[in-house]
Amino acid sequence: MANIASTTASAGTDVTARALREAVFAGLISLGLFVLFVGLKSDQNIRNELILNQRWGLLAIFVIVAAVGRFLMVAYVQPAMARRKAAKAEAEDVAKEESFLSRHFSKLAILFLLVYPPIIVALAGVQGSLKWVDNFGIQILIYVMLAWGLNIVVGLAGLLDLGYVAFYAVGAYSYALLSTYFGLSFWVLLPVAGILAAFWGMILGFPVLRLRGDYLAIVTLAFGEIIRLVLINWTEVTKGTFGVSGIAKATLFGIKFDASKDGFAAMMGLPMSSAYYKIFLFYLILALCLLTAYVTIRLRRMPIGRAWEALREDEIACRSLGINTVTTKLTAFATGAMFGGIAGSFFAVRQGFVSPESFVFLESAVILAIVVLGGMGSLTGIAVAAVVMIGGTEILRELTFLKMVFGPDFTPELYRMLIFGLAMVVVMVWKPRGFVGSREPTAFLHERKAVSGSFTKEGHG
Repeated sequence: MANIASTTASAGTDVTARALREAVFAGLISLGLFVLFVGLKSDQNIRNELILNQRWGLLAIFVIVAAVGRFLMVAYVQPAMARRKAAKAEAEDVAKEESFLSRHFSKLAILFLLVYPPIIVALAGVQGSLKWVDNFGIQILIYVMLAWGLNIVVGLAGLLDLGYVAFYAVGAYSYALLSTYFGLSFWVLLPVAGILAAFWGMILGFPVLRLRGDYLAIVTLAFGEIIRLVLINWTEVTKGTFGVSGIAKATLFGIKFDASKDGFAAMMGLPMSSAYYKIFLFYLILALCLLTAYVTIRLRRMPIGRAWEALREDEIACRSLGINTVTTKLTAFATGAMFGGIAGSFFAVRQGFVSPESFVFLESAVILAIVVLGGMGSLTGIAVAAVVMIGGTEILRELTFLKMVFGPDFTPELYRMLIFGLAMVVVMVWKPRGFVGSREPTAFLHERKAVSGSFTKEGHG
């Protein structure tokens, strides 16, 4: 017993010493990383001279948080996770019954989204609900639809696409230009924008038929930049960096959301407010997202969906089975691009203005990050990742109380990307295969059974 106690004490001492050592290293690394853009802030004085404001207190907070966090991780979190893993390995393999929440999570989420606008209106009022319906509802659902569209290309077919924002731009500019020059309605241009984006997806697919991996990623990245540069330089049509403004709004069976006597508010006897139009757009993008999810689920169960999964797992084996990889890749690019184009046309309707600055590479990176963090192939996981990433970054604008902690000059929204990057690192360490790491095969024998994501190439495929 004495030997066991001494061994345990020695192990605890070693863990503490290692935790202290790594905490010091983490503090030094954070000091080197943050000293320039946290400890020092460039500004201009009254004579327009460049001056440096020192913020050593804020820098010290960052360093202390990094050091303490690393110490707690090494000294307590990692040993606890190791003990939990060992206990789980020793325990008997007993089948666990799914909880009610896990079985009906999707249905409950859809029900919540259906009642979300009335709840917000009841809590914040009609005008007060504008921000919550638009920034936290419509904004998140747009990224959910974009991520589900990219999921077809990346998650199901295994084709790394870094230029997905190009199809988003094609859809937005298709609606903006056709509605401006030809006066076509939103309901006509919504499928047209999707078809045009799918056409450009096929154009992208032809040059990359023989490419894979990093080479495919580079070509798709170049395609996205080509589209953005065309939008900037083709000023006769796209108006360049000035963008296209005055885009027509969507209507509800011909009813406009304006202040006229034939408008929605006047017909319903409601006070005039722009919130009604945003609520209408919320339900519209929700319907488009549900349509995207339904089509994706149906396609996965069809031969083309299983061909995508076979292509993702092993392209050589896919060819040996007689699957035409050319049509498989083209259909993946075209289908994913179609949903991106539809989301782009909705974006143009929502904003009423489009410009090339809305379709930079960062948008593609964010959409791809949502797909990876959620779990490639998992519709539920991707939706959760979109809520966490987009909603989390938007809610930082509301955290004004942080000024009391970090000082009056602290602006939370400027640190969104920093917190976003740290969150990505944490999630990838904690859940390497995304929020949803299980997989339910589309083809099964006798009974459906989810298996670990480690048995597949990518996530919930």
